[in-house]
Amino acid sequence: MSKPLQHPAAWRGVELLSRPDWRQQLTSDEVFDIRGLQFPHEATLAESIVLPAALGTRMAAIQHDLEQGSGAVMLKGFPVDNLSEEHARKVFRLLSQHVGTPVSQSAEGELVFSVRDEGFAENDPRARGPNTRKKLSFHTDRCDVIAFLCLKQARVGGDNEVVSSMTLYNEILRQRPDLLAELMKPYWYQRHNVDLGNEKSCCRQPIFSFHDGHFAGSFLRVLIERAYQNPDIGPMPEPQREALDLLETIACDPALHARFRQEPGDILFLNNWVTFHRRTEFEDDPNPKQKRHILRIWLSVPNSRPLHPLFKDNYGATEAGALRGGMKKRTTRSTK
Repeated sequence: MSKPLQHPAAWRGVELLSRPDWRQQLTSDEVFDIRGLQFPHEATLAESIVLPAALGTRMAAIQHDLEQGSGAVMLKGFPVDNLSEEHARKVFRLLSQHVGTPVSQSAEGELVFSVRDEGFAENDPRARGPNTRKKLSFHTDRCDVIAFLCLKQARVGGDNEVVSSMTLYNEILRQRPDLLAELMKPYWYQRHNVDLGNEKSCCRQPIFSFHDGHFAGSFLRVLIERAYQNPDIGPMPEPQREALDLLETIACDPALHARFRQEPGDILFLNNWVTFHRRTEFEDDPNPKQKRHILRIWLSVPNSRPLHPLFKDNYGATEAGALRGGMKKRTTRSTK
């Protein structure tokens, strides 16, 4: 496509923060209902718990807005101070399941992942961006929608930045249409260190794509760079590298991305196909009980868009509304 994208998700910078579908506040009645949710057995599945009507209506509206609106929602007022961490995990999963189906975030099948500094060494194979305190670059995750619940915030730093990938498309179309064409070609991606259930070591997918008239943006540069270090793949073509550099430069423009600080009790939902996100470096409180701690869920949503066929290797399915994304669980093969 050669025309600028026109869509509610093609916002610019702080414009997002004044959108009516961006900031939502749980009512006192909804907070009361959340506090009253019961999980009678340790093994109780969130799917078996009935969500009160008002909360169910709110989550359905969020599901709609993430696909048809701005693609980003901040739901405030989750009562983290009144719930144990385990109870908060269960309620967060329950609410999220009214947006989509949680998918695995590791080879162990984790559905609710703790984003916090685990203190891993730089070369530790378990290390991934979310379990360090370092600054992250703009990226997307392997799911339709990502959800974050803030339990504890860092003493300093840890701010969120979100940019519309539709706006990035429009800006690159305006400035360098030749490089936009490069971003719509497939790039090689290396399998993530923790993606041990994936039989494919590499896959190919574009940064920007269209399928059946639907736009999709997807980007994780660290895995792209690792792939092109593979001698079987060879060096990245210079035009494609220049295109990635331009993409990141434009995304870092303060006029184009929104910056905010997720506070305890905030739930952030992002549609990965229309937004890129990153986090600033942070410094934790010396008290281990006060360390920054965010819960994360990857969701496959029933109202999702169709994807280019090249995403099949990485997402498992590309049809609109299909269950897709996440990491396959590692299977233990018998030695008998």
